[in-house]
Amino acid sequence: MRPPSPAAATSRRVAPSARALDVLIVSLGSTEGLRTADQELHDSLERAGARVQLARAKRPRPMRTLVLTDLAWARAARAAADAALAQLSSPPRAIVYSSTTAALLWPRAGAIRFDATSAGNRPGRHGLWQRPLERRRLERAPLLLPWTASGMSEAPAAADGDDRTLVVPVPVEASGAPEREPDIAAITYAANPTKKGLDRVLAAWRGVRDGLPKDMPRELVVAGTSPEDLRRNGVDLASRDGVRVVGALPQDEYRALLRRAHVFVCAPRREDYGIAQLEALADSCLLVTTPAPGPYAALSLARGLDPRLVSEDLEGALRIALSDPPAGYAAGASEALAPFSRAAVDRVVADHLLARLIDSCRCEFGQRYPMKSTI
Repeated sequence: MRPPSPAAATSRRVAPSARALDVLIVSLGSTEGLRTADQELHDSLERAGARVQLARAKRPRPMRTLVLTDLAWARAARAAADAALAQLSSPPRAIVYSSTTAALLWPRAGAIRFDATSAGNRPGRHGLWQRPLERRRLERAPLLLPWTASGMSEAPAAADGDDRTLVVPVPVEASGAPEREPDIAAITYAANPTKKGLDRVLAAWRGVRDGLPKDMPRELVVAGTSPEDLRRNGVDLASRDGVRVVGALPQDEYRALLRRAHVFVCAPRREDYGIAQLEALADSCLLVTTPAPGPYAALSLARGLDPRLVSEDLEGALRIALSDPPAGYAAGASEALAPFSRAAVDRVVADHLLARLIDSCRCEFGQRYPMKSTI
């Protein structure tokens, strides 16, 4: 099935107030990145002329295992969807579940938008019940909306090889003009310290800091986590010079720090998308990273901008970035990020996504994709 032409998609647009709800987005929102992605999709669909509502899952209490954590979040997403549907006088024309976890216990079938699948990021015992149920959900979903094309590479075979897939990136824009004289040498984001490889980042920083040029700032900023969280993960920064932990910041404060930094450095053990890396590139940071499995959107961009800065030798790459930065990096990053701009994503949503959502998820299509669902 070919996507509709821009003219055809435009002809479908009607004033939002003249009709019932077009799209209900069931938002898991378990991370800042997911919440940002859901709000961006909501806003983009509205700019395309749709009437859209976000049903936000309520954060469950912390669990000890990923198996229980995913169950708690899936139940929270189900409750949010049930509550939103109960308040509507008529069913929405389409439903989008944000993440495969949000879709696991869905009350009605709908499109699934995801950065990564449980088949990829829940190996072994961590995904004992999630993976088989995810496979059935992906098979029955009328439309699959990965954040990147590589996001489909880990999906089960049931989700592959048909015309239900449309890539809809999360838009990334510069948050403002970068500082002319950055006063932070490097910044990293470590909301999940082990997964994000904070131990490797700290080791690389320790090896580089004392040999920096005299006019270079000597501070590594760690965002997204607190000293208490780090101690619970076995990381004690009390004796580490030149490291400042700022915790989980509001988005505008965090992006302001990016604009003050020379380098964003990370060493993820797995990356499901990497919105923090894309934001760093948008705010003119050099990106220093190790390669990582998963649909890591910024990895190919970083290699294209300067392959010296993508290496298992994180210390060596960080030293190059701080002592011998490549010329024209920020301009190249801006060009590489063009497909991730809000305008580019708006074109995908208006010209392709909205019409396909309505066509594929409507109740009349229920013989193949029944709206009512059981596990």
